[in-house]
Amino acid sequence: MARDTGRPLRADAQRNREKILAAAVRVFTAEGLDVHYERVAKEAGVGIGTLYRNFPTRESLIEAAYRNEVARLCDVAPHLLATMPPHEALRAWMGHFIDYAAAKLGMADALRAAVASGADPYGQSREMIQSTLSTLMEAGVSAGTLRSDISPDDMFAALAGIALTSAKPDSRDQAERLLDLTLDGLRAGPHKLHDD
Repeated sequence: MARDTGRPLRADAQRNREKILAAAVRVFTAEGLDVHYERVAKEAGVGIGTLYRNFPTRESLIEAAYRNEVARLCDVAPHLLATMPPHEALRAWMGHFIDYAAAKLGMADALRAAVASGADPYGQSREMIQSTLSTLMEAGVSAGTLRSDISPDDMFAALAGIALTSAKPDSRDQAERLLDLTLDGLRAGPHKLHDD
C-alpha cells in the first residue's frame, strides 16, 4: 500500500494517484488479472516509478482501486441531494451504483486474487454503501416522495440483482428500465414519479 506519512498529497501527486486508480479499474476490467504493471502506468499516463511509489504490489493497487470506486459512489450522494429533489437524487445514484457494480464484476478475478493474498478490499464497503443508500432514502421519505416501509437492506438487494442483470453485454437499457421500475415501487402515495 502507498506510504502514509500523515501529510496530504501534493495536488499533482493526488491527481496521479487518482489517474492510477481509475486506470487500474479500466485495465483490470478489460484485460484481466495478468495485465502487466506497465500497462496500468501507460493507461494512467504516469511513469512506472510513480505507480510503484504509490502501489508497490498488485494487491495494494487492486484494493485501493476498489475502495476508490466505493468512495466515489458514496461521495456523489451529497452533491446529488444538493442539486435535485430526493427521489431524483436516489434515481441518479442508482445509475452510479450500476456503474460501480459493473466495475466490481469486471474486477472479480483481481479482487479474488487480492483477497487470497490477505488483502481486504471489501472492508467496510457494504456498510458505507448502505449508509449512503439510507441517507438518500431518508431524504425521500422526509420529502414525502418515497415510502417509509422499504428498508435500505431490501433496496440494496434489489440493486444488487439489477447489477447482475446489467453484467450481460448490451443490457444497460434493461438495467435502466429496472431501476425506473424499482424507484416507481418506492414512490409515496398515488403519484407516479416517472413520465411515460
